[in-house]
Order: sequence, then C-alpha cells, then structure tokens
Amino acid sequence: MTATLSIHFIDFLAANPAIALPLSPGDRIRILIPEGELFSGVYEVNIDGNIQVPYLDPLPVKGLEIAEVKQKIYHTLIDRNFFQPKFLQVNVSILQWASIQVSVSGAIFQAGRVSINNRSAEERNLQQNQLSGDNPPERYLTAALRGAGGVTPMANVKEIRVIRNGLERIVDLAGIFTGEEIEDVALIAGDRVIVPELPQQQNSLVRPSQITPPVIRVFLSNLTTPAPGSVKSDGTGFPYGARFSQAVISANCVGGISSTNASRRAVLVRTDRQTGATKVFERDVEQIIRSSTDDINNPFLMPEDSVGCYDSTVNDVRDVVRTITDVLLNPFNLLFK
Repeated sequence: MTATLSIHFIDFLAANPAIALPLSPGDRIRILIPEGELFSGVYEVNIDGNIQVPYLDPLPVKGLEIAEVKQKIYHTLIDRNFFQPKFLQVNVSILQWASIQVSVSGAIFQAGRVSINNRSAEERNLQQNQLSGDNPPERYLTAALRGAGGVTPMANVKEIRVIRNGLERIVDLAGIFTGEEIEDVALIAGDRVIVPELPQQQNSLVRPSQITPPVIRVFLSNLTTPAPGSVKSDGTGFPYGARFSQAVISANCVGGISSTNASRRAVLVRTDRQTGATKVFERDVEQIIRSSTDDINNPFLMPEDSVGCYDSTVNDVRDVVRTITDVLLNPFNLLFK
C-alpha cells in the first residue's frame, strides 16, 4: 500500500500539490511579453516578497507558484489597461532558485534556523547564462530536516508539522524508512518545521536515510595499556546505527589476555544538546559485547557521544607492583624524573 501525505492544510496550502515549488525572496524569474519590452526582463523577489515591474505597483509573489505569478501579471496588465486581453501573452519562467532559511525544532539533533539550497558563487554565475530553468532539490522538507542534523530516534515521522503564515500541514515521511512512496513538501523562506516526539525510541529510525545523518562523530578515549595513543582527538566517524560495542572495539578496549583484560569497563557519556543534561552509562566490556542487541547494555551511538575505557583490577594492581619494583630496582629513576 502506497504511503501518501496526510494533509491537514487549510486554504491555499490544501489546494497546492506537495511537490510544487513556491517563490521566496531571492528567487529570480524571467518575464517575456511579446510587444511588451517595457515589462519584459529578469526580476528578483525582494526581501518583502514582491517583484517590481516597471509602471506597476509592487507585485506580491512570495508563496506563489510560477503559474500563479503568470496569472497575476496577466490580470494586472489588463486591469491597468496596458493591453487588450486578446493581444496579451505572458511567459514567466524560473531563472534561479535562491537559498532560504527555515526554522526546525522538536525531535531533531540540531534544532534552530537552517539555511537550505546553498550554492557556490561559481554555480550561481553559471546559471546567469541560462535562458531559464533551475532544479532545486534542496528546497524541500527532507533537505531542511537533514540540514538540522536529522531526526532523532524519538521522532514521530508520521506527523511532521509544517507551518506557513499561521496555516499548518501534517506530513507523513514514514515511507522513507519502509521504501514506500512519499511526496516531499516544497518550503519557502520563513516556514516552520516541528518534529513531534514520541515517548519511546524507535530503532527503525536509527540508520542512514534521507532525513537522518549518514555518519556521526564519536570521541574515544583509551589511555590504558592495550592501545596507548590509538584514538583521534577530533573524534571518530561511525555509520549512524552503530552501537556502543562498536565504539568499544574501535577504541581497542577489547582483546588481549583474558585473565587481565576480561573485567575491563567502558563508559558512554552523552550530553543533551538542548537541555545540557549529561548521562553516563558504565558497563563491563564483556557485558557490552555479549549483549549486542540490548538497548540498555549496548545502546545506539548518537552524535557527539564520548566513549572511554578503564583498566581491569588486575591491570591496576600490576601497574602498582611494576611501579614499586622499578623504584626498588632502579632508585636513580626517582632522581632523574
């Protein structure tokens, strides 16, 4: 059964197809009017959402599709008696879609204001030589969610809220995780996206996808004997969906002599970015490795987690004995340290 959008928009938002792309400030359009050279040209939607066509009052076009802009220009020229209806032809085409800013909050890794559809100066300059046409795959809801770090495992992806000018639409993106068809929603500058949070974690969301991170950074610390200096100070990348056990193995906390290393411990430190609250999970390494699918003993890694390893009691005692022996056998070490 095909997954579709659950639509609860009001007024014009309910009538527009989800994939239609409305205009935002910074977008550039080309207007061509045969025998109307005074009105033809390239126009950019200004900061207040209008275009300024010569001899006409500012035309509000923010949130309108190209076909709607064409109709607005046509009727405005007729109403102002610049043309007779049967002699007027208006062509409007997109020349360049601009980057826009939207707000994303809720069950998201990096809530806040997100800029999407960003392009380099070279790309923008190349488009200036085109007569028309531009494909903006990053001006949609999925791009905004990605730009905000992706949805968390607590996200309710079936009821994502998109708010525009006080009107709201509920969007179902669950098909992204099941392989079923979804319809992405085109965004305009100033839209608000809210991802509701569920009371329970959904493991099916903890994997790379169009709205989750492909890779996460985790900080590893292992200052013990099995692997001194084997970790990176700027973090290590893991595929999203990796578990605590994989970080423990990556930090070389596993292996070695069973009698000395079997009772080692590992600590997972996680800080909530929005509240600042820190949680600490401490487990025996053997317990972590043997509980491969246990969310309590072997949880999924999240962005910016930290994992550290501690020596076993045997190693601790051995290090103390070694230090004492070194002092007794080499007393001059104390003088030259």
